Amino acid sequence: MARSTDIANCLTVCSTKESAFSSKRVARLARIAGITAQIGYKRSPGKYGGKLSLAVDNALNRQFDAVAPDRAWVTDITYIRTLDGGANLAVVIDLKSRRFVGWSMQNLQTTEVALQALHMAVWRRKPKGRMLIHSYQGSQFTSMDCAAFTRTHKLEPSMSRRGICHDNAVANGLLPRPGS
Repeated sequence: MARSTDIANCLTVCSTKESAFSSKRVARLARIAGITAQIGYKRSPGKYGGKLSLAVDNALNRQFDAVAPDRAWVTDITYIRTLDGGANLAVVIDLKSRRFVGWSMQNLQTTEVALQALHMAVWRRKPKGRMLIHSYQGSQFTSMDCAAFTRTHKLEPSMSRRGICHDNAVANGLLPRPGS
């Protein structure tokens, strides 16, 4: 019985042009030694699969046509290049009028920039009744501070699932994307 080191040496020699071994002999010796090719890597199911992360339900459900102003707002944060480096712009857009009702700009993409934009929107528009705020599941919008803000101002949060960019298409369509 051949040792695996002998087979490995044989495979190294066989890979050169001057070798006298046929590919069938190399395959037979590799099979005897238990040497097989590794094809790809197995992914652990917990890391790539499992349950979907839902911070709150998607109440908007891609219904982008609001019946009246100040019934549904969408939010987004985008990075804008400047001469000094860059800035993060957070906006709140009314779905009926498609106008920016709140905005804020800072160097860092933190919860504070999102809260300032929401605070400006609430201060400017003073919504009455049921008000839907739709965002993606970024850490800025899933934070405890943002949840407390929506409860305090009687706003109903709505979030799309991770990786679903179509649910926030209105905000993404009105903002410039990095590199454009």
